[in-house]
Amino acid sequence: MQNLINKPIHILGIGGIGAALGWALAQQGYVVILVDSDRSKVAEGKKHGVTVVALGTQVVPFVSFDDWIPPEEGFILLCTKTYDNPEILARLSADAFLVPVQNGFDPELDRRNHACEGIASFVSECQRDRPMTRITRPGSLHIGKRRPITDEEHVEIISLVLALGKAKLFPVEYVADIRPYKATKLMYNAAISPLAAAAGVDNGELLTDKLAKLLFFALLQENYAILQNAKISLARIGPFHPNTVSLILRTPWLPAVMAVFFRPSLRGTYCSMAPDMHVHHARTEIDAYTGHLIRLAGEFPCPLNRAVLALIMKITTEDLKPQYQHLQHLAGHLPEGIRS
Repeated sequence: MQNLINKPIHILGIGGIGAALGWALAQQGYVVILVDSDRSKVAEGKKHGVTVVALGTQVVPFVSFDDWIPPEEGFILLCTKTYDNPEILARLSADAFLVPVQNGFDPELDRRNHACEGIASFVSECQRDRPMTRITRPGSLHIGKRRPITDEEHVEIISLVLALGKAKLFPVEYVADIRPYKATKLMYNAAISPLAAAAGVDNGELLTDKLAKLLFFALLQENYAILQNAKISLARIGPFHPNTVSLILRTPWLPAVMAVFFRPSLRGTYCSMAPDMHVHHARTEIDAYTGHLIRLAGEFPCPLNRAVLALIMKITTEDLKPQYQHLQHLAGHLPEGIRS
C-alpha cells in the first residue's frame, strides 16, 4: 500500500470545511486537489490559493467540478452539501475511498456503504466567491468507521487522521464508531440551522431573543426525544453529552444560565444553511436535517419539526426574505406550558 503522502487527496466542495481541510493537508505537504462547481471560486483559487484567515495561504491545484476526473486511487473527501451528492456519486466508482465530512443524512450516500465519515464540531466560514475561510468557533474533527472495516481500510483511515492532525488547525480524533457523533450533530444542527436561517440572524441570537430561545430549546428537546425513541446512540460533542443537555433543559432555571455561558461562543457565527436562503428558489439541506428526523420519528410526535419543515419550504418556494417574524409562525407549535 502506498504511503498517504504519495496519494492524491481530492476535496469536493470548497466551503468552510473543505477549505479548512485542504489548507491543513497542504500545509503539511500532502498532495491536495480542491474541486468546486463554482468556476469563479476555482479561478480565485488558481490565482491566490486557499487561505485560512490569520494563518496564511497554501497554493494547491484547483479544478472545476465539470472538468474533474475522479482518481483511481487516493482519498475523496466529500465536503459538499447533501443536495449536491447525486451528481457527485454518479461519477464515482464503487471502490472509491470516499470520506464524507458533511452535516445531515442522505439515504443515497448511505447506500454506498462507505467505510468511514468525519464530523466537524468546529465552525469554519468560507467567503462565497473566494476560497478564504476563517475558524469562527473552535472544535474538533471526529473521524471514525460507520460499518465493520478491513485491516487495510483501518490503516487508510488512521493515516488520514494522522495527516489531518499534523497541522494542528483543529484537534482530530479517531473514534471507533462515527454514527453516535453524527446523530448528536444532527440533534444540534436541526435546531440551530432552520431557526437561524429563517430568522436571518447569527447563531448567538438563538440564545438572546426570548422567542428564539424558547424555540431553540424546544427543538433540542424534541430532537433528543426522537433520537431516544428510535434508540439511536449519541456521543458527546462539546462540553456536555446530549443526556446532560436534556437534563439541563428540563431544569427550570438552568437553561437561562447556560444560555448566558454559551452565547459568546455562538455570537458572530452562522449556520451553513444561511447563505442558501438568499438564493432565488433556494435549495437547502432541510430534508437532510429535519426531514430525516421526521422520517425517523414515524408515528412518534414531532409537531415542531413538522412546522419547521413547512416554514423553510414556504420561505424557499415563495422566495421570501429571512426575517425574525417567521419565527412567530412557530410559536403556536411550542409545547404547552412554555409558550411566551
